[in-house]
Amino acid sequence: MLMEKKEILNRWSEYVEDRLKDDKCKKPKIKKTIEGPTILGEEVEAAIKKMKNGKATRPDNIPVEIIKALDNLGIDLTTKLFNAIYDSGTIPEDLCQSVFIVLPKTPGAAECELHRTISLMSHFTKILLRVWIQRMRKSIRPEISQKQFGFMPDKGTRNAIFTLSMLTERCIEMQKDLHLCFIDYFKAFDKVKHVELFRILEKLDIDGKDLRVIRNLYWDQTASVRIEGEHSDF
Repeated sequence: MLMEKKEILNRWSEYVEDRLKDDKCKKPKIKKTIEGPTILGEEVEAAIKKMKNGKATRPDNIPVEIIKALDNLGIDLTTKLFNAIYDSGTIPEDLCQSVFIVLPKTPGAAECELHRTISLMSHFTKILLRVWIQRMRKSIRPEISQKQFGFMPDKGTRNAIFTLSMLTERCIEMQKDLHLCFIDYFKAFDKVKHVELFRILEKLDIDGKDLRVIRNLYWDQTASVRIEGEHSDF
């Protein structure tokens, strides 16, 4: 049992780093021409409107409410910032940083594995990602199966639950056996292989500038862990 704050921070830092570890090589070269259409104010405005209020901030401490309160000025300044990132491929350090906080799954949990980790990132980063997702949606959508509940329009998890309920009721009614298989991919989304992911994106119809920003965001990101108001090193 660790009692010193520094030791606790170091332990959490080791745990998060091990859980998210990916042996990435050097930044892969962009094979496509570095070009792409300018980011429009309308794209930024649509992304800002989708942002929810009352969300925690880190590490720049700028909530989305401030951006919304600036109205057209906030949209114009954010659009200029995003286009500067888009044209240069360089993402400011604050936008590449995130802070992990830990929440116990059960009361009195002492092991790291019995906690849930949540990553807090800059709201500007979230807006930027919304713009990019919307831009790439047309290229990515054909690659997603129509059976992927939660990833396709009008196909959320509630639809999957409804389908399963109807199937179960029909089997009971007809006195037929029903066999279900549940697969739990332990921390599956924590072990993303970024090199392979980037190779897949290269094969899609995505502009070179978009690929460059995505690559730099993945390869330049850093994080720290916050425990009782104190932070570990990034």
